[in-house]
Amino acid sequence: MVLVIAEQRAGALNRVSWETVAAAQQLAGAAGGMPVTIAVAGGSIRDLAAELASASVASVVAIEHPLLASYTPDGFVQALQELVSRTTPSYVAIPHTYQTRDFAPALASRLARPLITDVIGLASFEGRPAFVRPLFQGRLVADVVPDAAPPCFVTFQVGAFRADDVVRGAAPAPVSTMEVALDASTIRQKPEPPFREAKQAVDLSQAERIVAVGRGIKAPEHLPLVRALADALGAELGASRPICDSGWLPMERQIGSSGQTVAPKLYVAVGLSGAIQHLVGMKASRAIVAINKDPDAPIFEVADYGIVGDLFEVVPALIAELGR
Repeated sequence: MVLVIAEQRAGALNRVSWETVAAAQQLAGAAGGMPVTIAVAGGSIRDLAAELASASVASVVAIEHPLLASYTPDGFVQALQELVSRTTPSYVAIPHTYQTRDFAPALASRLARPLITDVIGLASFEGRPAFVRPLFQGRLVADVVPDAAPPCFVTFQVGAFRADDVVRGAAPAPVSTMEVALDASTIRQKPEPPFREAKQAVDLSQAERIVAVGRGIKAPEHLPLVRALADALGAELGASRPICDSGWLPMERQIGSSGQTVAPKLYVAVGLSGAIQHLVGMKASRAIVAINKDPDAPIFEVADYGIVGDLFEVVPALIAELGR
């Protein structure tokens, strides 16, 4: 069985949870037609469990407890350890998010089982599922096959699988509630608001449209031009690492191997050359539009639409056209 641990924030499913369900369904098929079960934990999440039941899965499990209403690694590790022990899955599929990075290593360690992180695809090795993950900031990829007793914990990179690929069921999957025994005295952490680097921080992984800027913008005084394009598209503003390292935009706007990984429906790259460190963070975008005066820029290798030209001429023309 493939067990999916869905992630919810303030009573709403994180979009990447659906991507992980799609990955789990594909993994289950590659593993010989295993059933898929989805679990979600929180204080009161029956509505979310009912939402997840629309997927074509064997069952959905709601883990409800007052001590899970606010996320703490101790609370979630205890609850999920009990879940895994009861369900005995072969694989545990989890979205690769900040929250996962917090609790998944502890959970896998407590159960003495392998953890494969940041998976971007599935392959096969001698008839067994293999997990494709990037190495050396995306310069290489490796096919990893766990060699240990199940379960194997696997985290899937944002955008590696599409939420639209989730197979829906003809009827809702059965939903059950699992009670867990949690002791407040064993939870060492105090719940705090989600991590933010700055008050204006944004989770770009949830954005449907992004306009990203690179060194082609030349100077910080030209950023309002790119902001105007983002506003015209109803998009969030992102950037390459050099822009953020220079302090032209805050670090939470950085996209790439050392920043956020995104997969919006529309990604507009303005003045971005397309270094590999940036590409690994955005190449899963559904439609990529590149604007660069260098026809040999690597960004055009992943772009669906390319405009070779001076961004200071192209961007104002796009803004004017969008305003009509």
